[in-house]
Amino acid sequence: MNCTLCNTPLVDKIDPEYFQCSTCKAYVKDETLYFNQEKEKQHYECHNNDVNDIGYQKFTSPITNTILEQCTTTMLGLDFGCGKGPVITKQLVDKGYQVKLYDPYFYPDTDYLNHRYDYIFSCEVFEHFYNPFEEIVKLTDLLRSGGLLVVMTHQYTGQQPFDKWYYRKDQTHVFIYTPQTITYIANKFGYHIELQTERIFVLRKK
Repeated sequence: MNCTLCNTPLVDKIDPEYFQCSTCKAYVKDETLYFNQEKEKQHYECHNNDVNDIGYQKFTSPITNTILEQCTTTMLGLDFGCGKGPVITKQLVDKGYQVKLYDPYFYPDTDYLNHRYDYIFSCEVFEHFYNPFEEIVKLTDLLRSGGLLVVMTHQYTGQQPFDKWYYRKDQTHVFIYTPQTITYIANKFGYHIELQTERIFVLRKK
């Protein structure tokens, strides 16, 4: 198996389920353990993503606040992988923002591919990418020069031993990022890193 981001052969299996890539430093799930589409959709349907839930709004607020601070209502945004409860889009649209939705299971209309975007955001989506290289290429092509890519995903920074870390225990988390992975992405795909914390990164397309 090769790394699904940088194509480096994966040889260092750090636990029974994950490899660590020697190039981009991501943690990549063994492909023999991937869910099939039916099982994956059932897993996502169990998520309680009520757009009016205050706790859910608070959880997603790092993305919402970033867009409110850096983008305007005249810009076009894309909520990529919005899930069945697109809470961020609901809050933005309520404030006059223009946002298109896409989710392979819940909002599968591919019309989103016919537009260019000033900002694209993904909340708890990037860790589900079976082919992050292809997905990031696609998003980069859809993003205007100078546009923002705003991503929430929990990066592994050695918080505790990897095999005990809660985030790797979700069976649909097939690609886990580290700070070095974000640097690799920025350099490979032509972005400046505007913000990077353990839970969110913001990239601006050059």
